[in-house]
Amino acid sequence: MARTEQTAPRDGRLDVLVAELHAVTRSQAAKWIDAGLCAVCGITATKAGAAVKAGEPIQVDVPAPVALAVEKQAIPITFLYQDQDIAVVDKPCGMVVHPAAGNLDGTLVNALLYHVTDLSGVGGVKRPGIVHRLDKDTSGVILIAKNDAAHVGLSAQLKARTMEKHYLAVVEGRMREPTGTIDRPLARSEKDRKKMAVAADGRASITQWTLLETLRGASLLDVRILTGRTHQIRVHMQSIGHPVAGDPLYGLKHGVAVPRLMLHAHTLAFDHPRSGERITVTAPAPDAFMQAIEKLRG
Repeated sequence: MARTEQTAPRDGRLDVLVAELHAVTRSQAAKWIDAGLCAVCGITATKAGAAVKAGEPIQVDVPAPVALAVEKQAIPITFLYQDQDIAVVDKPCGMVVHPAAGNLDGTLVNALLYHVTDLSGVGGVKRPGIVHRLDKDTSGVILIAKNDAAHVGLSAQLKARTMEKHYLAVVEGRMREPTGTIDRPLARSEKDRKKMAVAADGRASITQWTLLETLRGASLLDVRILTGRTHQIRVHMQSIGHPVAGDPLYGLKHGVAVPRLMLHAHTLAFDHPRSGERITVTAPAPDAFMQAIEKLRG
């Protein structure tokens, strides 16, 4: 168990602020409070809805992950970078990041528990070390925290938008402009809870794209996300009439022929949580991804 202390960024409920500061769900934050693991100004809090004022110190005893709750599995994974605080992994297409209903094993977390002996407990038992997510069928760079201090520091960078994430995406159709920015809020779809949708009352979401190459019936883009919403690139590109090729949720029924979701997390740049050094890690696009592009160049 590791004690952390951070300052409340604004007035608000304790559970909301703890969830925000530690990159966990509100229900997880409430469990920590109920267990007596949270304090405000040094006084143990007993209510999730306790009022906290901006600037007040919030202390949290973050519990260590219980490794036995999720099975360790000897699944091969590629490490792009690793040291005492962090690891950067090249997640393959088709791999789920963490266990959930319907995917209790075979996930990245199962593999990490086998290959890495120390992982941050901030994400909870089923998400040890997970700083951010990638969709199952999106391949590429994903960042892992090995201790709570690293996790908190990296999560703060995500919130401050100083972490730079670039994707390669093949989208349907030809882009009319060389670059563009999509600034549209996103929320869970009211028609289909498995999907996200553009919604006026949704969370702020910003995507920037640059045309790299015009293909046959499609376009290859470099996409940078300034926010990290669920399915953000997929929904944003669909919203401007250029869905990601091969997307079973948001794509065209009769789009260009590709073997997979054509979205790959290519580059991640961030400040090391201990040294402050700017680190850039790149994951080469998988063979199937590049072969699909070659066919569309035909």
